[in-house]
Amino acid sequence: MGQILLNGIVKSYGKEVVVKNLDLTVETGEFLTILGPSGCGKTTTLRMIAGLEEPDQGMIKLDDKVVFSRNDGVVVPPEARHLGLIFQSYALWPHMTVAKNITLALKEQKISKSEIAQRLENALDMVQLTGYAERYPSELSGGQQQRVAVARLIALRPSILLMDEPLSNLDAKLRTEMRASLKRLHRDLGATTVYVTHDQIEALTLSDRIIIMNEGQIMQEGSPYDIYHHPANIFVAEFIGDPGINLFKGTISNGMLDCGAISISLPTTIANRGGNLIAGIRPEKIKVSETAKNGWQEVTTGILQPTGANTILEVKAEDIPITLLQTGFITLSEDTPLWIDFETDALSFFDTETQENLRNEVS
Repeated sequence: MGQILLNGIVKSYGKEVVVKNLDLTVETGEFLTILGPSGCGKTTTLRMIAGLEEPDQGMIKLDDKVVFSRNDGVVVPPEARHLGLIFQSYALWPHMTVAKNITLALKEQKISKSEIAQRLENALDMVQLTGYAERYPSELSGGQQQRVAVARLIALRPSILLMDEPLSNLDAKLRTEMRASLKRLHRDLGATTVYVTHDQIEALTLSDRIIIMNEGQIMQEGSPYDIYHHPANIFVAEFIGDPGINLFKGTISNGMLDCGAISISLPTTIANRGGNLIAGIRPEKIKVSETAKNGWQEVTTGILQPTGANTILEVKAEDIPITLLQTGFITLSEDTPLWIDFETDALSFFDTETQENLRNEVS
């Protein structure tokens, strides 16, 4: 059990509508991430599921139980929704030990002492904090405190987990470790999980399905693969990906998109549209050669950013900036000539007016 259903959800603060007629279903056992920029409505959506905020309109169901309905006057309080919550702040009681922080909710449910002890031991083991039961939060690192918050959820064993940017206070190494821990937690508990973040890496690595929100509306929903490789519009294309997608605006002419110093071959159905067009391609989908090749386009190097396993190359075709991502630690002098070619299957095409992906028109 653990399905979540939102129907016709609207939420405003004063005159500002922050969630606009939202319909959303999260299937039992699914890991769904709501991703978007600050102010897009993602945290408000999570808080409405939790019962911490009341929608202006709409209905929310958890499994077969209606927990909110404006029309029917149903408002089930947060504590009666039986959800597990993790927020950006760890929400640990500073005067309580790790053990007491983890088991407090269990004691309130009048679970037997032996069962509580077993759940505590299991939870500490799962987050690799065995031996820390009698420590206080002030004696723990930030990553350890976050793992205590996770252990509290494990011990509670809810069928639905709600997480609001739980890793944002951690350094890069701990974020990587905790992503793995959260993925294991989801797998081991089998709980339906709604995860809110503005961090695309978290969304891509953790999710079964991603929802991209902007200005209170869903821009796209789909698997991490589809969101990344087939963005529904330019907003999604630019929001997902680091380094960001390359976009080229040009005019359709003789089966090509003429962008000035760059020309891009077009599928027949796209070429027949005429007019202007925007083409997009991910930096890692551009092939690079240090020697001239027939049909490849010449560019010159600018700034290089080696990251260890990969190198980000900023190049130019005359006045057109292009970002490349190449495997390995590359060292090249500035203004070195290179030749590039686009992987045809990796190109996306967008309407200049609607900014929508023309994927359905490509043959």
